[in-house]
Amino acid sequence: CLASEKCFVLGSEEEESAIVADQGRRGAYIICFDPLDGSSNIDANVSVGSIWGIWKVKDKYKNVTTVEEATACIMQPGVDLVSAGYAMYGSATNLVMTVGNSVDCFTLDASIGEIILTQANLRIPPRRPIYSVNEGNERLWHPWFKNYIKHLKYNTRKPYSLRYIGSMVADVHRTILYGGIFCYPNDAKTINGKLRLLYEAAPIALIIEKAGGKAVTGDGRILEVTPTKLHQRCPVYLGSSDEVDLLMTFKNKEEKRAAEDKNTTSKL
Repeated sequence: CLASEKCFVLGSEEEESAIVADQGRRGAYIICFDPLDGSSNIDANVSVGSIWGIWKVKDKYKNVTTVEEATACIMQPGVDLVSAGYAMYGSATNLVMTVGNSVDCFTLDASIGEIILTQANLRIPPRRPIYSVNEGNERLWHPWFKNYIKHLKYNTRKPYSLRYIGSMVADVHRTILYGGIFCYPNDAKTINGKLRLLYEAAPIALIIEKAGGKAVTGDGRILEVTPTKLHQRCPVYLGSSDEVDLLMTFKNKEEKRAAEDKNTTSKL
């Protein structure tokens, strides 16, 4: 990235601090990326991938000289992304990306050494009875999320199917193609969530929204969160629009109940 002279500053999951391009080789863009998402699955031959988001450098930061200043210039919300994408390495090598309009999928054709457009203008189905979450963490979940998952399993006309790979890129790719919902909630152990905002949640949220889905933290759109730290984390719920809306009814119901309990207590 730095050698291309298009990049101004890099933020990586593998680096504690931002990396600034040398003077004279600075471009106009900020790139934040997770170079190997799902790396714990490599030995099991499970699909892994890379995720990235690209922002434009604001004019006031074009003369930064310190790492602290470079980090400050990265602190932009996802709504300011100019492009986002992910590559997935599995039975095929896929590249899924958006430059702000449609979401397109490319596939590596090894026989000619080229990446070919294989699916243009991907659209997420508005609903599908599939949910994706690590149920091993159930004991740590907040009550509203436990109630939501219980509803999917026991209170719908037909039980939802559980599909969880444990590699975000693979789970998200399936969700885009088939529909459903992918969840990585905050809980009693990970109070702020586990997925990183700048190089996991925000880039994937842009792709999901541009494909017609929704991506939220539980308190609003992921794309509207302005980071304050390079490695900031957030809860993630994304996928088919109707499925995300259903999830939010459980969150809103709990918030309403808590507000009513607070009002009752204050009157005593």
